[in-house]
Amino acid sequence: MKQLNGIIIYSLFAGITIFLGGLLARTFEKLISKEIKTYTLHWTIAFGGGILMAAIAFVLTPEAIQTFSVLVMAIIFATGAFVFFLLDKSIAKRQGVLAQTMAMMMDFIPEAIALGATFMHNHRLGMLLAFFIGLQNLPESCNAYFDLRKSNQSPKKILIIFFVLSFFGVIAALAGRFLLVNQVRLTQGIMLFAAGGILYLIFQDIAPLSKAEKRWEPTLGAMLGFLIGLIGTKLLG
Repeated sequence: MKQLNGIIIYSLFAGITIFLGGLLARTFEKLISKEIKTYTLHWTIAFGGGILMAAIAFVLTPEAIQTFSVLVMAIIFATGAFVFFLLDKSIAKRQGVLAQTMAMMMDFIPEAIALGATFMHNHRLGMLLAFFIGLQNLPESCNAYFDLRKSNQSPKKILIIFFVLSFFGVIAALAGRFLLVNQVRLTQGIMLFAAGGILYLIFQDIAPLSKAEKRWEPTLGAMLGFLIGLIGTKLLG
């Protein structure tokens, strides 16, 4: 029961940052000038990319490298990247609220499933994964909020959507807990699959947006995000 409560609490933390990121973006929208908002957005995008890189390097791949053969490891990782490529390509054609929402959830859901399964056999690794997911969702939801605003969606509607999505992590984590509790290899396979997909997203969607015209320092946000992941790994790993 104690472990189950831990999964719910940590997955809720990982998911609620979607809503908090939306609130933060709404505050920026009302109180900050367009120039500062754009500058801050580049920082947050780069920061999110750095966090995602840290998640790949320190949580999603290390155990899988030890578990799978080179061929199996390569196939799973490449399949993840290819599937995310197909999803990203499909989403780009659709546009609208559903498309933007799917884009934000692409990495969150498989990571949350892995979180629930991982928590049972490695409590500290589960905590670390929740930490990474929560931090990466914050800038991702900020960016998604502004993308949805460009589609003429109302702030209230966006925040309601983000609030509901915040609880999807709990559902996914509980599914991972009950369906994958004794499936260590399958759990590591899901994490490796997600790592391949996330790496694709970093270089397709995140890295290009982190660069600001005639500005160089926002890209340092990627270093900051990775550094926080490094520190988190040292403290929790």
